[in-house]
Amino acid sequence: MSALVTAIFWLLFAATSPLACVLGVLLWVVTTPFDPDRRILHGFLCRWSFQYLRWNPAWDVRVLHRERLPRGPAVLVANHQSMADIVVVMGLYHPFKFVSKASLFRLPLVGWLMKLAKYVRVERGKAHSMAKMMDDCRGWLARGMPVLIFPEGTYSPDGKLLPFKRGAAALAIGAQVPLVPVLIEGTRSLVVEDGPWMSPRCRVRLTVLEPIGVAELGSDDAALTERVRRLLEAGLEAGAASR
Repeated sequence: MSALVTAIFWLLFAATSPLACVLGVLLWVVTTPFDPDRRILHGFLCRWSFQYLRWNPAWDVRVLHRERLPRGPAVLVANHQSMADIVVVMGLYHPFKFVSKASLFRLPLVGWLMKLAKYVRVERGKAHSMAKMMDDCRGWLARGMPVLIFPEGTYSPDGKLLPFKRGAAALAIGAQVPLVPVLIEGTRSLVVEDGPWMSPRCRVRLTVLEPIGVAELGSDDAALTERVRRLLEAGLEAGAASR
């Protein structure tokens, strides 16, 4: 069953992604004069990509508490389990720019759309790239655009949280915007790390936790980082206990 589901998924993706690219480029051409932040293109990409998680009725994928997302600029912080995470967070149907490794921007079709949507690239382990990423995120926050960051930087080999980098907390404190923990559960049961094998069945939950408001941020990015990590860790533990 895993081989069958995997084959169907990738065939579906191969058949439909060129159409998504064509539609995305056309939308970019039409909306660029009045939508420099690519909000409309992002909205299209959110809805198109999230539908890839809907074709298999045995994939139980739900997004909870979108209403907690604040209006205006914010730093969204999500844990990282597999390559499916970015597709799942697109289900927030909320404007944001996500930070992604630079190699994804070099992919045909997918990478082209990521460039057109002005998502933020970073090369791991390169100080100049990290500095550029932080500057890009500050720029988006100043324009009123939320940014989404995976502070672990990579996948955990066992599903437990890795140490969090402090950049997301530093951004929220520096820009004085809310920091929103976003809990991802179950994507390791959908696809392990970079795949390609897909599971016939899975239960995935994306939960927006209560935002940490500006008045609660404090001035210590290390303390704020640890606070967010504990919130997400507690959410993972609670989810595991309820299954």
